[in-house]
Amino acid sequence: MLDLVIVEDEDIIRRGLVCTIDWLKMGARVVGEAANGKEALQVIQRTRPQVVLTDIKMPVMDGIALTEVLRAEKNPPQVIYLTSYADFSYAQTALHLGVCDYLLKPVNEEDLAKALAKIGRQEQPVPQESISWDEGLKAAYHTGNPYVQAVLQRIEAGFAGKLSSEAIAAELGVSTSYLSRKLKEETGQTFGNLLAQYRLQKAIEMLQAGTWRVYEVAEQTGFGEYKNFSQVFKKYLHTTPKAFMQEITVGIKL
Repeated sequence: MLDLVIVEDEDIIRRGLVCTIDWLKMGARVVGEAANGKEALQVIQRTRPQVVLTDIKMPVMDGIALTEVLRAEKNPPQVIYLTSYADFSYAQTALHLGVCDYLLKPVNEEDLAKALAKIGRQEQPVPQESISWDEGLKAAYHTGNPYVQAVLQRIEAGFAGKLSSEAIAAELGVSTSYLSRKLKEETGQTFGNLLAQYRLQKAIEMLQAGTWRVYEVAEQTGFGEYKNFSQVFKKYLHTTPKAFMQEITVGIKL
């Protein structure tokens, strides 16, 4: 079930979207609504939806500005644009911002169902509990332990290259055993697990973008050879990169 927030400045249209569409049949539920982007940010922060259906032209903050703010956050929701303006420049902007789809008013329910199905397909193959970098490690940045913070920063900055706890420990002037112990105490995980999870998070983002081949993703996220990438992917996500890509492709074709 996808949680969805509707952002539309015209009350009649917004209420119509909320009340007349069979959201449950589409595998979604409306968890909030707003009249402009500024209001939407508060609603989104409170409800944490997977999908935001937003008009482009709105007062105070329009849909494009809203999308730009959301894209700057970690784990942003998928965005579907809704507009009365059949202007290709808006579609170009939507594609540039990485939005999921672009629908014209009045809403064609079949097109909306396809857009939501595509998002559902993309969400389904990824067991989010296996990729806990964003949520599970936020507290670690505020532990007060500079060595743990330094390790997390090194992983985020250098995940695509060769990283080792030994090299980072030497750079920080502490022993590897001390650094490993502190990491375990503060995050509950080993250096290897932390590095693998962050690399997987970045790999998933690249695979979902559909721009790179699987072997290119493996190379650019620090996994190197496809065999190693596939083994780690299957260990944490219980599927293979190729199977994951096939699920995404099926969703896009719907």
